[in-house]
Amino acid sequence: MSEENQNIHFELTEELVERVELLVEEQKDKELQALLKEYHYADIAEILDELNLEEAIYVIKLLDSETTSDVLMELDEDNREKVLKNLSAKEIAEEVEELDTDDAADMIAELPEERQQEVIEKIEDEEHKEEIKELLAYDEDTAGGLMAKELVKVYETWTVAGCLRRIRGQAEEVTRVHSIYVVTKDEKLIGRLSLKDLIVAKNDQKIADIYISNVDSVTVDEDAEEVAKVMAKYDLEAIPVVDENKTLLGRITIDDIVDVLKEEAEKDYQLAAGITGDVDSDDSIIELTKARLPWLFLGLIGGIGAFLIMEGFEEAFKGEALILFFFTPLIAAMAGNVGVQSSAIIVQGLANDEVKGSVNSRLIKEMLLAALNGLILAIFLFFFVWAAKGEINTAFAISVSLVAVIIIAGLIGTFVPLFLDKRGIDPAIATGPFITTSNDILGILLYFWIAKMILGI
Repeated sequence: MSEENQNIHFELTEELVERVELLVEEQKDKELQALLKEYHYADIAEILDELNLEEAIYVIKLLDSETTSDVLMELDEDNREKVLKNLSAKEIAEEVEELDTDDAADMIAELPEERQQEVIEKIEDEEHKEEIKELLAYDEDTAGGLMAKELVKVYETWTVAGCLRRIRGQAEEVTRVHSIYVVTKDEKLIGRLSLKDLIVAKNDQKIADIYISNVDSVTVDEDAEEVAKVMAKYDLEAIPVVDENKTLLGRITIDDIVDVLKEEAEKDYQLAAGITGDVDSDDSIIELTKARLPWLFLGLIGGIGAFLIMEGFEEAFKGEALILFFFTPLIAAMAGNVGVQSSAIIVQGLANDEVKGSVNSRLIKEMLLAALNGLILAIFLFFFVWAAKGEINTAFAISVSLVAVIIIAGLIGTFVPLFLDKRGIDPAIATGPFITTSNDILGILLYFWIAKMILGI
């Protein structure tokens, strides 16, 4: 497959994996190298994820160093950890030297601390080594932890002719040139340079005369999620990173932001499902139990709470009023569903920075929405109970209770994520068992209390 065709859609097949396994088993190195040369490094990583550890390491050691480094970065995180454990510090250092500084730092950060030092010491390129060490000092969830040191920058005092000469040298170290940044003699970011303006300018013109002063940037300690929001808002492929003095430190590219968004989406999905911690289906039973058990225990406590509430009304609801107990699951389910719907919309809005206005206005809107939905559902339920049991008072009590429960559940589902967000807590928690359980308990309590008041029991 030629270089220009390596972006063609690839679909992993069982036959291909079996062929690779056979070539490894028979140690047909040249044939295996020729086969893998036809595929993009991301496709090779997908193939290796299907092999056992011994086979994967065998293939990796056949690849050239540049391809190997890219393949390692694309491997499943757990598989990469296993592969790195079976490579020497020198072998890892050789792969690290082929990577951009941000990817190199990410790979080294996954190693145990002692091993990190061993690998860093084996890196021969001193400049690359120092840049990696600098990046490792930043929190991984900040702009500093995301940025790469590779970029193209020019000084405002340079002429156009001198600028073009120097850019050629810098561009050799950058995989893709998204922007040309303009800095002062003390490295402070003051703008960006349009390639068109650079090409059409006269050779003796100063960069100071043609650069664009308007340039978006983020500080090195900015939260990764905030960086993602800025890049999404302004549709940026790359953004420069500066310190508090506006000194240019590096740049963040869109591929890193895509990874951030993916990780945040996975984390929020797990929180919404009642799973704490970063786990996946391949983790051990103990790790999965630790992640799931806290929320399951909360659900258990909620169930006990609902039992105690129902037990407290046992004497009141006997005889003809016993029918109210049979509608308890319906009320609890509606409360939980409405709460999850409301919280999911708010959480999504907070994630996309689309939640505007005051909390009160949000609550009023949700109350009106819940009241409308509740009224429509209550009318249907009223006629169902009336037709089924012929008790208009009971039907009315259940219907009024349903409207009240839906309104309260909607308000809770709206208020809780907003409250958590204000307190710096991930609001995605509010879409999981927490909101469902709390609404179940409150819904049942409200249901019995209203029914008791209406029926005069």
